[in-house]
Amino acid sequence: MIGYSIQSLYDIVDMFWIGKFSSAAIAGVVIFSTIFWLVEILNEIIGASSVSMISQAHGKKDYKLTSKVIEQTLVFKFIVALIASAILLIAYKPAVLLFSKESEVVSSALEYGNVRIFFMPFFFLTYSTYTALRNIGEASIPMFTMLAGGIANMFLDPLFMFDTIPGTRIHGLGLGIAGAAWATVISNFIPFLAGLFILHRGVKDVKITIKGLFKMDWEIDKKLILIGLPNGGELLLRNLSYTVMMKIIGTFGTAYISAMGIIERLIGLSLVPLTGFSIGTSALVGHALGKDEESKAKKITLISSLYSLIVALVFNFLMIVFRSKIMSFFTNDIQVIQIGATGMIYSAIGILFVSLSSSFSSAFFGAGANILALLSSIISRWGIMIPYLIVSLYVLKAAPVHIWIGLLLAEIFEAIVAIIFFTKVRWEKKRVV
Repeated sequence: MIGYSIQSLYDIVDMFWIGKFSSAAIAGVVIFSTIFWLVEILNEIIGASSVSMISQAHGKKDYKLTSKVIEQTLVFKFIVALIASAILLIAYKPAVLLFSKESEVVSSALEYGNVRIFFMPFFFLTYSTYTALRNIGEASIPMFTMLAGGIANMFLDPLFMFDTIPGTRIHGLGLGIAGAAWATVISNFIPFLAGLFILHRGVKDVKITIKGLFKMDWEIDKKLILIGLPNGGELLLRNLSYTVMMKIIGTFGTAYISAMGIIERLIGLSLVPLTGFSIGTSALVGHALGKDEESKAKKITLISSLYSLIVALVFNFLMIVFRSKIMSFFTNDIQVIQIGATGMIYSAIGILFVSLSSSFSSAFFGAGANILALLSSIISRWGIMIPYLIVSLYVLKAAPVHIWIGLLLAEIFEAIVAIIFFTKVRWEKKRVV
């Protein structure tokens, strides 16, 4: 949780400083994120597979296999990300123009996005070092490496973006929006190199080798694709639904895109503890199933869901009570603040249901039964949210507030479906190693 709270600061800090330029600049970065999330699917496919494979191998105390899976995760991710990065660099500008034709919005999206996309392979590898260390029970190590990167990003953002750092006489590099991207890239290299060094040095009988990073093992690589495919399908459908939603939001103007971007960053921060519970649950469920302790795996999940709900209630209260002040922290645009303040009410309520769906889905990931998460996403996003948005906004010509209502309905139904799968499907019988 601590590690991911630090990780979320990358986006929060970027959004804070970018907001000093204009709401159009915020919208440009939001568009980049929307497009980037579609490619992030590749990271999640391999990452989800590695969670169940690493945790179950380590639970069986097969440390040689654990090390080999980590090596293959790193090399396979790098190759896949390299290809995806090259394709996205070519297709990025046309994709941006699908969302906005405003020159400042497009310019901001390109300045920020081209840098981030070029270094995408290293972002993917950084996530893999986090996953590997957490799933062998060393969650504190990535926490400290992420802390180092987060602190670096806080200082580098204003230094790289402005000619003179606001509120000081310190001269900066004046790179504008691109400076925020460069700060994030450089800060990301700190946890990446640290994680790679620690895994190579060895920890808890797990040790990767340089030779292993230059050798493909097709049996493991095949599993890294196949096990995570349902998770990739789930994320693809989720991100496509979000892309459609952003396209719909864009028809109401740049202010709505900016407000949605700020809310998404705030939701990301509020989901930090839930992500921590989810990652911990997946690892513990995987360990338990590796030892054939199925009842323990279920108990872990139920405890996680309770803790997640309690934490979500706290964030729910804070986001609703201080919604206008929070929005004004990122922008001075009155219209964006008003739109965002309304959206935060529905988003905060939605977090309560996310806390439940993430807990139960994390059990599926730990077991390798990722198809269940895919089905719950299809039902909630494409069966509920998108039809609701189209009917309410385009057929019935309802007010834009129905954007937020549609999002809330999606979270409610995803939680319901996840609970039904958890109680009715024998997911705990699944094994991947």
